[in-house]
Amino acid sequence: MKDRYHMVLLRSCTISHLIRTPLRGSFRTTTNPAPKLIPHPLKRYMVTMVHPSIPPAAASFLDFINASPTPFHAVHNASERLEAAGFQRVYEKDDWENQLKEGGRYFFTRNQSSLIAFTIPKGWKKGAGLSIVATHTDSPCLRASSPGVQTRQGRLFAGQYPGLSSLLFLPHGTTDRRYVELLHWHWPVYPYNEISLRDLSLAGRVIVTEKGGTKFTSRLVNLKRPLLRIPTLAIHLDRTVNDSFKFNQETQFIPILGQIASQLNGPPVLETSDKNPVIGATGSNVQTNHHTALIDLIAEDISVSPEEIHDFELCLYDVQPSQAGGINNEFIFSPRLDNLMSSFCAVEAMVDSVSADRALPLEGNVNVIALFNHEEIGSVSTSGAESSLLPSLFHRLSPTPAAHDQSIARSFLVSADMGHAIHPSYMDSHEQVHRPEINGGLVVKTNAKQRYATDAIGTFLIRKLVEKRGGRIQEFEVRNDMPCGSTVGPMLSKMGLRTVDVGMPMLSMHSIRETGGTKDVQSYIDAFSSLFEGFKDLDASLKID
Repeated sequence: MKDRYHMVLLRSCTISHLIRTPLRGSFRTTTNPAPKLIPHPLKRYMVTMVHPSIPPAAASFLDFINASPTPFHAVHNASERLEAAGFQRVYEKDDWENQLKEGGRYFFTRNQSSLIAFTIPKGWKKGAGLSIVATHTDSPCLRASSPGVQTRQGRLFAGQYPGLSSLLFLPHGTTDRRYVELLHWHWPVYPYNEISLRDLSLAGRVIVTEKGGTKFTSRLVNLKRPLLRIPTLAIHLDRTVNDSFKFNQETQFIPILGQIASQLNGPPVLETSDKNPVIGATGSNVQTNHHTALIDLIAEDISVSPEEIHDFELCLYDVQPSQAGGINNEFIFSPRLDNLMSSFCAVEAMVDSVSADRALPLEGNVNVIALFNHEEIGSVSTSGAESSLLPSLFHRLSPTPAAHDQSIARSFLVSADMGHAIHPSYMDSHEQVHRPEINGGLVVKTNAKQRYATDAIGTFLIRKLVEKRGGRIQEFEVRNDMPCGSTVGPMLSKMGLRTVDVGMPMLSMHSIRETGGTKDVQSYIDAFSSLFEGFKDLDASLKID
């Protein structure tokens, strides 16, 4: 079936087939003297690629996502970007009454994994509306947790805790070689087969003792090198694997950390006799719950001693960097596009709104970006969209009941989460007239069952705002015979906020390597900027209760 996608199919061929076909576009040929013993003329050529440039916004996004393997890193990098643009950090535990000023710009974080930034307009009064972009910082991943070790058939296994746990695996019948493995904890919707055979590392945050030993702090860690693999069974041992890929998530999805010749799970064992080993008592519980090799790696990365590490939260991630690809670098190949692309673009739009060359008059609504955690597992947490984060901002800005209700009625929420682009090989998976294209502009997502919070008012508002800046709007509705995903829009709309759910189209959502568009990054930023610049005036022209 022909559609707007133009597919390039690369079939198996020899180098002679390539050379006989003239090379066009981004390709060129360069001569390379052939060895004298191989007279065939075709051996004198090789093919090289000229890499087209990518839009500056896409290049910046690649830097951001490569530096943000976890929500903790994403929020840290967003905070640094905001601080460099003159935003002042405030803290939830403080009184903001005397801190917030007209024309000011502020941000705060919660649990190092969610962030809210906002600007106060000139002439601001309590009860003013908020123009909000809401995204999320988390993506499907595997995570680490503390183990409970048990022995079975000559092997040491971790207890069945629902998380990624460290353990020793002792091959049955051997005593000289040991594999350090990690159990897993999975997100509800994750293509498990795609993380197999990837080079995985660990990143997250670590609770450590500060100098002096009486105070504690959290430090970010990123080990950055290939440490783990989830090996698959050789096809020789399972000839049916290409017919139906099924496996046991508990016993056949275990990342291997290494092959170690000595006991690693816990502190050093001081052998007083064969029957009465004495376990060293130095260190915190985390050192008794995890193998010392992993603790040593973390300690080295953050420049502390192993005894100063008290706890950690670690995620596994693919060490292959995000990059542009495609014949004209029109694609982004990357993990975590869902939803760090939305989060990055929200931050950039907020920074652009106060930049010297395009500063807004700071009149009208309070402009807000809200980056939540835990969207992929339901948002019910202290840092998720179901938490008090956004309601508390409304209460702090408009503390009286009347002003609070006025503020909500004057506000508008753009819930930004990535959308599904039309797949050229699976076109039947899309509704016939709703087929968003990569690099085709912002997607408005609608669902009759309110899995998305979009209605006619929200669609009208975002369409007018985007088109005013020369942008394009695409539309997406899921097929009637397929279930529909959801995001933070419906749960935040319960506050009474007018809401529209939008996103940028992508392929392979929730894969460990997703595909987006390089042009869509700037289009996304422009869409959010249009909200910050023009919503107040557009809303004043709309007469509806």
